[in-house]
Amino acid sequence: MSALNAPFVGRQGGRRAMATPALVVDLDALERNIAVMAAFARAAGLKLRPHAKTHKSVEIARRQIAAGAVGVCCAKLGEAEALAAGGIEGILITSPVVGPFGVERLAALAGRTPGLMAAVDHPDAVDALAASGAKLTLVVDIDPGIHRTGVADAVAALALAQRIAAAPNLTFAGVQFYCGMQQHIEDFILRREAIEERTSYLTDLVRQLTEAGLAPEIVTGGGTGTHRIDAALGAFTELQVGSYVFMDRQYNDCDLTGGGPPPFETSLMVDSRVISASHPFLVTVDAGFKAFATDGGPPPILAGAAEGATYRFMGDEQGCVIPPAGEAPPRLGEIVTFAAPHCDPTVNLYDAYHLVRGDTLVDIWPIEARGRSA
Repeated sequence: MSALNAPFVGRQGGRRAMATPALVVDLDALERNIAVMAAFARAAGLKLRPHAKTHKSVEIARRQIAAGAVGVCCAKLGEAEALAAGGIEGILITSPVVGPFGVERLAALAGRTPGLMAAVDHPDAVDALAASGAKLTLVVDIDPGIHRTGVADAVAALALAQRIAAAPNLTFAGVQFYCGMQQHIEDFILRREAIEERTSYLTDLVRQLTEAGLAPEIVTGGGTGTHRIDAALGAFTELQVGSYVFMDRQYNDCDLTGGGPPPFETSLMVDSRVISASHPFLVTVDAGFKAFATDGGPPPILAGAAEGATYRFMGDEQGCVIPPAGEAPPRLGEIVTFAAPHCDPTVNLYDAYHLVRGDTLVDIWPIEARGRSA
């Protein structure tokens, strides 16, 4: 797709000429989002380590670091390898890395990537990393209550931290605590109440580590949905916000400020084209299940159709746009622009971003960590 659309870069109106479906980023909105979060973290006295699982892009990671981030997070070892190959430093791998091949790759990556850290949640994993002989910096992953990853309680956290500290080639840096279930609670007050309860648990755990002589230098976690609440509660030293760079329907449905204006803009879009207009009550576009992650429902329509028009999936390759009663549908060949229902897995469906300013295609960036799930 990037090769097909490369001839349109720099051409006024080039966005309208592109092959579709195309993953599009409004560069002005992206830059504003990065700047707003960076300013927020500075004002709050927090470090920023944005989660690159959202964008999977070396160029966006570079821009986040240039704005003040201390590094980025990666969900998987493969993502970290891809970004490190692009020169990104200060990477924290937030999911456990296990198995002989995984340990071998992690050890090799640590040897060539300044500031690399990894999360662990099991003594066997720590023993395997210690046996590798590689110098590794680790954080203990704390289960926030969803039982996905993380140690179960403060006793296990302390035991794991002590195990790391006892290994001559390992360094205990702190703890990770990501409350994923709470990020999308739409009501601000309900979200704050949920995070306050979980933060109380985290604060007590950190206190026990500190009293045992293992005070965490890093307490990392939080997210786009809770960043203001997390900053106010003061338990974290750094934030792992991710989706703020793009925003999707799931986060746009949330009150992020407690009644104030939304702090971030929708910068990620999918441009599609009407390929069939044989019926007066709907048209078919070339974006279906392969164009959007489907866990967040159908994508909202941003432009190209009458206000109130809706989208329905119609298979792998197509979807339909249905105008409201009395309104005409888009014409054959016209562009319809959608927001992503869920940005992270939608990005994973594409090889490149098409950067636009208005209707001008200004650049195409590869998504280097796309598909790097191992």
